[in-house]
Amino acid sequence: MSKESFKSIVNDWIKREGISELMEWLENTDFYTAPASTRYHGACEGGLLAHSLSVYKWLRDAVDGFSFCNSSFDNLSMESMAIVALFHDICKIGAYRTEYRNAKNPETGIWEQVPCYAYNTDTFGAHGAKSVFLLNQFIHLTEEETVAILHHMGAWDKSTYTDPGRAYENYPLAWLLHVADEAATYISKT
Repeated sequence: MSKESFKSIVNDWIKREGISELMEWLENTDFYTAPASTRYHGACEGGLLAHSLSVYKWLRDAVDGFSFCNSSFDNLSMESMAIVALFHDICKIGAYRTEYRNAKNPETGIWEQVPCYAYNTDTFGAHGAKSVFLLNQFIHLTEEETVAILHHMGAWDKSTYTDPGRAYENYPLAWLLHVADEAATYISKT
């Protein structure tokens, strides 16, 4: 999965006003090289890009797999699915820095300093809210897209604004994004 794949999906499905400016802005950030986390899924260079593409794949597969039992999924646009999957974690831009820790070399038994990622505490805003804020600088999000991004963390989100159960009842895309994000994180580990 690559930057070219990401751009291809954006070009194929997202026609929203401001998308060109968003994509231009991404070029001047660490979005394509940043990790997705400090130690877990996507804790490597390019992890955020790989995670975003994995969430997109899982979301598409979830819609295809669950459509037989819920016709409300039939009304979801490809554009909305691409936006929420590809950009739900845009808040992670600039969120990580490289530090060093001591680790024992398994071959030599000698302790060495190895690079690792640490979270930048200088960043502002709750996870989903920050992604919505950043996206709204460039493109207009629909109500359902906003709710999906705000609630994609589900019960893992400890911010005060979240009520995932209510969001999932009222917005199928919100539940689908959460499921896709969890699958990418815990099954694909990207």
